[in-house]
Amino acid sequence: MFVFAATDDVGCSTQLIDGDGSFNVEGIEPFIKEVKLSECGLSYAVVSIMGPQSSGKSTLLNNLFRTNFREMDAFKGRSQTTKGIWMAKCAGIEPCTLVMDLEGTDGRERGEDDTAFEKQSALFALAVSDIVLINMWCHDIGREQAANKPLLKTVFQVMMRLFSPRKTTLVFVIRDKSRTPLENLEPILREDIQKIWDSVPKPEAHKETPLSEFFNVEVVALSSFEEKEEQFREQVANLRQRFFHSIAPGGLAGDRRGVVPASGFSFSAQQIWKIIKENRDLDLPAHKVMVATVRCEEIANERYAWFSSNEEWCELKEEVESGPVSGFGKKLSSILRSCLSEYDGEAIFFDEGVRSSKRKHLEDKLLQLVQPAFQTVLGHIRSGTVDKFKDAFDKALNAGESFSSAARDCSTHYMTLFDKQSKDAIIEQADWDTTKILEKVQRDIEAHVASVRAAKLTELTTAFESKLNDALLAPVEALLDGANNETWPSIRKLLRRETESALSGFSSALSGFELDQETNNKMIASLEKYASGVVETKAREEAGRVLSRMKDRFATLFSHDADSMPRVWTGKEDIRAITKTARTASMKLLSVMTVIRLDDQPDNIEKTLSAALVDSANSAGAKSITASDPLASSTWEKVPSTKTMITPVQCKSLWRQFKSETEYSVTQAISAQEANKRNNNWLPPPWAILALVILGFNEFMTLLRNPLYVCFIFVGFLLVKALWVQLDVGNEFRHGALPGLLSLSSKFVPTIMNLLKKLAEEGQVPATDVAHRNSAVATNGIKHNGSTSELSSATSSGLASEHGTRYSSPTKEE
Repeated sequence: MFVFAATDDVGCSTQLIDGDGSFNVEGIEPFIKEVKLSECGLSYAVVSIMGPQSSGKSTLLNNLFRTNFREMDAFKGRSQTTKGIWMAKCAGIEPCTLVMDLEGTDGRERGEDDTAFEKQSALFALAVSDIVLINMWCHDIGREQAANKPLLKTVFQVMMRLFSPRKTTLVFVIRDKSRTPLENLEPILREDIQKIWDSVPKPEAHKETPLSEFFNVEVVALSSFEEKEEQFREQVANLRQRFFHSIAPGGLAGDRRGVVPASGFSFSAQQIWKIIKENRDLDLPAHKVMVATVRCEEIANERYAWFSSNEEWCELKEEVESGPVSGFGKKLSSILRSCLSEYDGEAIFFDEGVRSSKRKHLEDKLLQLVQPAFQTVLGHIRSGTVDKFKDAFDKALNAGESFSSAARDCSTHYMTLFDKQSKDAIIEQADWDTTKILEKVQRDIEAHVASVRAAKLTELTTAFESKLNDALLAPVEALLDGANNETWPSIRKLLRRETESALSGFSSALSGFELDQETNNKMIASLEKYASGVVETKAREEAGRVLSRMKDRFATLFSHDADSMPRVWTGKEDIRAITKTARTASMKLLSVMTVIRLDDQPDNIEKTLSAALVDSANSAGAKSITASDPLASSTWEKVPSTKTMITPVQCKSLWRQFKSETEYSVTQAISAQEANKRNNNWLPPPWAILALVILGFNEFMTLLRNPLYVCFIFVGFLLVKALWVQLDVGNEFRHGALPGLLSLSSKFVPTIMNLLKKLAEEGQVPATDVAHRNSAVATNGIKHNGSTSELSSATSSGLASEHGTRYSSPTKEE
C-alpha cells in the first residue's frame, strides 16, 4: 500500500486493490479521511480508465486530473507499470472526483490469468464508476484484430452480470490521432462498438435491448504526447473542463441512480470486490440496500454512543435523580433532535427505506434510554402534586371550607397542575401516553380524599356518639334508679329528643360531604341505632345491679318515713305494712329492669311479678309447677329475647336472694320495737299497784300527818334524780347489768364530789337569792312535771364541767 500526501497541485493516491486481488482495507480508510470524502454526501464522482498495457493511461490521468500515478519509463522498455487498481483524488475539480487507474489488459506479466483479472477489474470499474475512460490507439479503429476489441467484449459481457445497472458513460479516448478528422473516425468506431455489442451473448430479457440503454458513448481524440506534446496538453485541458460539475444534469455522469453516499463508498467498494472475487452475480440494487443498511447502522451506533456520553444528557439525568427538572421535555427533546439531525445529515444519501428504518430504530433506542428518566420525572411530579394537594386540602378543611367543596376544588386545581407539568416533561420525539400516570395521580388523590373522608366521618360520628353518651347515660341511669311507671316513657321521650337533636346536627354536618343518598341514610340510621344501643347498654348495665338497687330501695322505704326522716321503732308502727310497701316498691324496680321497653309495647310483667312474688301467699296452688308458677320460664310472654334483660327464672332467684338479705332488717326492726315497748313500760303491774295502796296506806297517812317527811323525801328525790342524770344510768345498762355496774362504780364518787362542791358554792349566795331561787324551783316543779330533772341535769352538768369531766344527758325522747 502506498499513500502519497496531497498538495495544492497534485491529489493524494492509494492502491485500492493489489496485484494479487486483495482489497486494501487498511489503506482506503486513511485515504477517505484525507480527501474528506465522507463530507461529500452524493456530490462526488468516480472515473476509471481501461486500456491495453502501456497505452499511456497513467500519463493521460496525470495530465487530465493532476494525479501522481506512476508512469512507464520509455527508456527502460515497455512493461507493466500499474499493478492492480489504484485510486487518487483529482486536484482542482469540483465536485470531488476520484480516479481509478486499472491495470492494463493483454499484459505478458499475467499470462493466462489476464482474462480473469481483466473481467473482475472491468466489472468492478463498471459497478463503482460514473465515467469509464477507454484508452485506445487511433490505428486500431476499423481493424478486425484491434487491441481494444477484447476489452470492449469484456466490458459488455460483465455488464450483463449487473442486475438493474445504472447507465454508465463510456468515453473512448483515441490516442495518437492521425490526420483523419474525428468526424470520420467516430462513425467507424461507433459501428465497431455496435458490432461488438451485438455479438455479446445477452439474457433473454435484453436480447433486443439497444446499447444506448446501458451506456452513454462519448468519443474524444488526443494528439500524440511524444510528438505533439503542446497540442496534447491543450486537448487534455479542454477535456478536463468537461469533468467540472460532471454530476450535474447534462454532465458526463448524468445518471446517478444507485449511487452510494460518499460515507459508504469504502464499504460498498469492499463488498463489491468481495462478491466479484467469489464469482457471484452482482445485484447492484440489493448491494445498495446492503451498503445502506450497514452504513446507516454504523451511523446510528455512532449517534447512540454520542448521545449516551453527551454532557448535557448526563447532567440532566443526574438532576432528574435528585428531583423534578423544569423544562425537562424541551431540554431532552433538543438533545434528541440534535442527535437525530446528525444522523439525518450523515445518512441522508442512503436508501430512503433503509435510512428511515434505521432512524426509527435509533429513535426507539434513544427513547428507551431516556424513558427511565422520563418516568422518574413524572414520578417526582406525581409525588409533588399529591403532596401539594394534601397540604392544600388540609388547609382548606382547617379554614372551615366544606369537605366536598375543598376536595373538588383542590382536585381540579392540582390535576390541572399535574397535566401542565407533565406536558412540560413530554418529549416531542416520543409518543408516550401519560394517561396511566394521570390515572395514578387521580387514584392517589381520590384515595387520600377517601381516607380523609373516612377519618372525618369517623371523627364526626365519634363526636356525635360522645354527645349522645353525655346526653343519655346519666339521665337514663337516674331514671332507672328511680324506677316507676313513668321510667320507660321518660326514657323513650329522652331518647327521641336527644336522637332528633343529634341526627339534625349530624345530617347538617354530612351535607358538606356530598355523600350518596344510600350512604347518608345508612350513617344516619347507624347513629340512630347507636343512640338506642347506648340506652340498651346502660339499661343492661343497671339490670346487672338490680339486686343492689332493690336492697337500697327497700332500705330507704323501710328505714325512713314519708318525710324521709329516719324511722324510730316506737312500737306504734305497722312493720308488716311497711315491709310490704318496701317490697312492692322493690318489685316495681325489678319489673322495670326486666325488659327494654323502647318500642312502647304493653306487657303484663309487673302483674306477673306482683302475683308471683308479693301476693304469692294468697295464691292457691294445687296445680302443676308450670301452671302454678308463672316465673318458671326463660322468656316473657310477648317479649322477644333480644329485649329481655332479666328472665323470669332469674327474677325468681333474685327475689329469693333479696328477701333473704332484707329479712335481717325486718327482724331487727321487730326486735327494736319490742325493746322500745319494754323500756317505755316503767309502771308496775296493776296488782302490784293495788297491793302498794293497800299495804302502804298507813305510811302514806303518816307522811300526810308529818309534812317534814315529805320535804326530806323530796330532797332525796332531787339528789337521786341528779345522780341518775349525771351517771346516765339508763344508757350504761344498755350493754348489760355487769358492764353497767362497773361503769357506775367508777363514776359514782366523782359525781358525788361534784354535787357537794356545787352545793357548797350555792350556799354562799345571799339568803334572799336562795329563797327566791328555791321558790322558783318549787313553782316550776309544780307547774311542769319533770322540770326538776332538767334543773338537776343542768346543775350536774355545771358541776361536772368545773371538774373537767363531761357527761351527756339523755334527751327527752330517750
